[in-house]
Amino acid sequence: MITRRQAIKLAAATTAAVAVATATPSILAQTAPPAGPFTLPPLPYGYDALEPFFDAQTMQIHHDKHHAAYVANLNKAVAGHEDLAKKTVQELLRNLKDIPESIRTAVRNHGGGHANHSLFWQVLARDKPSEPKGALLDAIEKKFGGYDAFKDQFSKAAAGLFGSGWVWLTVDANKHLLLEITPNQDTPLSAGRTPLLTLDVWEHAYYLKYQNRRPEYVAAFFKIIHWDPVAEKFEKAIA
Repeated sequence: MITRRQAIKLAAATTAAVAVATATPSILAQTAPPAGPFTLPPLPYGYDALEPFFDAQTMQIHHDKHHAAYVANLNKAVAGHEDLAKKTVQELLRNLKDIPESIRTAVRNHGGGHANHSLFWQVLARDKPSEPKGALLDAIEKKFGGYDAFKDQFSKAAAGLFGSGWVWLTVDANKHLLLEITPNQDTPLSAGRTPLLTLDVWEHAYYLKYQNRRPEYVAAFFKIIHWDPVAEKFEKAIA
């Protein structure tokens, strides 16, 4: 015989065990990309690969739900526009003026969300070079007065951004580095610049782990930047 209190405890423990068993596969498995000309790129690592800096649950929701929604809605926007469906998302965003006005805002918002997140996943990694080097480091030192000064300026821009948006390191047409901010899902591509590095400052990117402590999220970002693809993009842009 067990007491009523023991029975309640046993039921609670069983429920918790079932919940963990059910939730674990969802953390490990990635959802299928939305159908259409634009597809959701897989993460180049597991959901938990960036722990403890970026948590697995946030990475799963951010990639499988938020990014996937941008891809799905971009596909809806270009449905029936075969010429647009043949272009890359970067081509669409670089030439927004050529997009029919009826779908221009949707392409700008959802295409931007797709392109921005695609770059974001690429510049994150654990146990990779934690600071830039070579030609990129030289350019950063020349533009910002050193890597620490760049890090400080980037961090202040990210912490001080009002509302939702992105912080960027880009290259302009004159091959000069720029630190810039865009609101919502806007992208420097639409202004003719080449994005090298970006940080998502929408709350969905960090709220589960950091809540309102955005500066902590920004500090964590600098511990998991993968500088190799950033340097490759820079060298290609100035070639």
